[in-house]
Amino acid sequence: MVRKIIPAIVLIFLFLSTVPGQDSIHEFVKNIKWYHQAAVKIETGDKVISIDPYKLEKEEPADIVFITHPHGDHLDAEALSKVVTKNTIVVTPYNCSDKINTMIFKQHIEMKPGDVKEIEGLHVESVPAYNITKKDFHPKKSEWNGYIITVDGIKIYHTGDTERIPEMKLIETDIVLLPLGQTYTMNSVEDAANSALDVKAKIAIPIHYGLYEGTMEDAQKFSELLKGKVEVDLLQPLLK
Repeated sequence: MVRKIIPAIVLIFLFLSTVPGQDSIHEFVKNIKWYHQAAVKIETGDKVISIDPYKLEKEEPADIVFITHPHGDHLDAEALSKVVTKNTIVVTPYNCSDKINTMIFKQHIEMKPGDVKEIEGLHVESVPAYNITKKDFHPKKSEWNGYIITVDGIKIYHTGDTERIPEMKLIETDIVLLPLGQTYTMNSVEDAANSALDVKAKIAIPIHYGLYEGTMEDAQKFSELLKGKVEVDLLQPLLK
């Protein structure tokens, strides 16, 4: 019996040693910059990841760029030209090729919800992003993306433009970047807060507010709703 217990204890120890703790996740948040809208940059140490770059003021080369969907505030050709180089990998949904086919970059990877890929050492899962009630903005049939990107064992979930959808209850993440504007994405601040609980996030970062929709008061309400449940980091936008 002892011989069986010892290997089990070793396996449990090895598993727990690979699970990132709250301190390491909190430290990793320092690598995340929010520009405005859904534009985010993540610096991993050896890679720069750009998600939905929008209205950037200067050149900011990235190793990997993720585009969630083709709307102009998420696939901004001018901003994309500031982050894409001949060595950049660009990841998009399947219906974005016509907007980037004049650019020169290393590789274009197309993904749809449910796809899983290893990209430059990163584990990337594409998940659904759509509206349930405001169907004209982000229809489910368009198969646009949210992305779960695993960096050094830490899962970062950029939801893209989405409402609180049932698929979120099947997701587990460490850090979630959630839209807080209630015109095109979430139906309420409460829905956004519940989405953070659905995906069992350890840290929630509200984005997609303050530029065209949503306010700082909404962000503060979001933080208050999650007090004692999920840590909230209210990043300040780098661009106004």
